Amino acid sequence: MFALTNVTRNYPWGSATAIAELLGTEPSGGPEAELWMGAHPDSPSVAATPDGPVPLDQLIAEHPLAALGADVHAAFGAKLPFLAKLLAADQALSLQVHPTLERARERFAAEEAAGVPHDAAHRSYKDPNHKPEMILALTPFQALCGFRPCAEAASLFRAVAAAITAMGAQVPELLSQVEMTLNSRMIAPTLVRRAFEALVNGGAETRTLVELAAEALAASFGRDLAGRDLAGGVLNLAADGLPDNAEASLRTVVELARQYPGDAGVLVSLLLNRVSLMPGEAIYLPAGNIHAYLSGLGLEVMASSDNVLRGGLTGKHVDVPELLATVDFNPGAVPVVPTRTTDLGQHLWEPPFSEFVLQRVEISAGSDPVPLLQNGPLLVLALSGSVLLDSPRSDMVLSRGGSVFVPAVENPVMVHPHVVAGVPSDTPAVVFAITVAG
Repeated sequence: MFALTNVTRNYPWGSATAIAELLGTEPSGGPEAELWMGAHPDSPSVAATPDGPVPLDQLIAEHPLAALGADVHAAFGAKLPFLAKLLAADQALSLQVHPTLERARERFAAEEAAGVPHDAAHRSYKDPNHKPEMILALTPFQALCGFRPCAEAASLFRAVAAAITAMGAQVPELLSQVEMTLNSRMIAPTLVRRAFEALVNGGAETRTLVELAAEALAASFGRDLAGRDLAGGVLNLAADGLPDNAEASLRTVVELARQYPGDAGVLVSLLLNRVSLMPGEAIYLPAGNIHAYLSGLGLEVMASSDNVLRGGLTGKHVDVPELLATVDFNPGAVPVVPTRTTDLGQHLWEPPFSEFVLQRVEISAGSDPVPLLQNGPLLVLALSGSVLLDSPRSDMVLSRGGSVFVPAVENPVMVHPHVVAGVPSDTPAVVFAITVAG
């Protein structure tokens, strides 16, 4: 087993305190958006070995069969197939989508052949891998995920038009066009794509509409865009066709406009499912699913890739043609991760991906040990209390905030309660672990 030191990413949308408070560490004073745990070459964890610190990707490359096991090595090559991140959002992340494995390989090779530098702002593919992912809420967590039914989206754009009219302004042609498109008699993916394209390709017209829509909706909720109270009417949220979460969806427009003024993603949000997760709930994001995380603290698990195609809510490069070629425009239900608890006490989240499965084990003083589900390598993170991890080859005490890489040759791994002086013995320890899906 190897204790890990992990890399923090300080993106400006990140919380300054959430990850530190979760792990019991000292805040850095700046945003701490993500804590990467894994072997991605851009920010590999560093393993404490008897010979000194070694980047985890290097350690695995030097001992692939011992680290991964024969089956995982045969399926994924000499690399850890999953990556985990603690993600703490104080404001919205970019609207984004991830490619299929085939498209990632093809487009990565094309950018390599064209000599596009890996750190170029306009580069879209950082590696030849896909990036299916899931997010588990550790606090109340807000997100946008996939396209909602056309009728729902049309009703929300109609509510925006009503708010603009109530303010005494003229409804812009672009807004009428989007609403009319969504109400047309064509197959749903065609309607969604046309509405999406109209917004992302609208240029100055979209920017003007975003500003007007946000101002009108804020006024309808009795506020201006700076959040100051206004006298005035209240939006009619009982109008025909509006979804149950209409208020949250329309307030999201106002909030996103404050964060990203004039950005097309502000109104694209009305095309998407608005998701509110409670702690312990999780969604998964397959290739083509357009999404954005809005706020909250979560544990994100994904295939080991950093391929992101952005579609808005960002100042970074947006490759519109590649985005349109990658997005799945089919409306659908929010993809909730199936979950179950085994007879052994492992609580599992099992998205339909081969690269990973997530598990949670809670254990108290005096409890029997619990084995970790292990299909090859393991990443283990302690979020509260202290445990003893025990395998036939070694053991290690893991306390709150600590993480460890367990190679495949150390199997099985048992989680034992471990009492720490000064910590009440009735406080349960909680660990999360990621392994390859069975």
